[in-house]
Amino acid sequence: MSLLAATDLHSGYGANEVIHGIDFSVETGQIVTILGPNGCGKSTFVRTLLGYVHARRGHVIFDDDDITQLSPTSRARLGIGYVPQLANVFRPLTVRENLEMGGYALRRPELIARLREVCELFPMLKERWSQSAGTLSGGERQLLAMARAMMVSPRLLCLDEPSAGLSPLRADDVFEQIRRIAALGVSMVVIEQDARRSLSVASLAYVLVTGRVAFRGAASAVLSDERIRAAYLGGRTLAVGGEG
Repeated sequence: MSLLAATDLHSGYGANEVIHGIDFSVETGQIVTILGPNGCGKSTFVRTLLGYVHARRGHVIFDDDDITQLSPTSRARLGIGYVPQLANVFRPLTVRENLEMGGYALRRPELIARLREVCELFPMLKERWSQSAGTLSGGERQLLAMARAMMVSPRLLCLDEPSAGLSPLRADDVFEQIRRIAALGVSMVVIEQDARRSLSVASLAYVLVTGRVAFRGAASAVLSDERIRAAYLGGRTLAVGGEG
């Protein structure tokens, strides 16, 4: 039984349709990665699942309920979290303040308990408790963004390019954290350009080309098949290192 499913999903901006009839599903505790060349519609598709882009046709089902017409806030309240690629932390605020912003809707006792749980899941953050987010490294900020999303105990977490601009070492840290979150039973949808790392943690992969699903199958099939990588990913399997 799928936790989230999309059927015949179409969406876009203005007169331009970007997503053309995608079928998609993710099960409880599953990591699903979405790959494809730049401009293929990966982010638009996930933003449609989240409600930031209006679905022109098709349906989005979450835990057996049709959420196609719900707002992003309503979807978040159902347990769908999101970590965007950019502007995903409040840089002037401390680590603790960022986490508290993530749990703003929690009552004080719940908030304190959740802060403790999230710090156990992200031990690095406790060491940076009073440090402003803007002074963290790129990898540390990405972990903070993920931790903030976890403050409300999402059932599904969507990550948009979590390793973008990171050095290989920091990217490894981020993907190790993705494994740890999924081990808690949280479903995850990961958009990535770093195919090798993303496929190594995922069980299922979708490759998008021009707003359509060009390939759907076991992540291991993409990782091991040079023909699929060459045809749909331009042979790209490794990201270029960036900020730490």
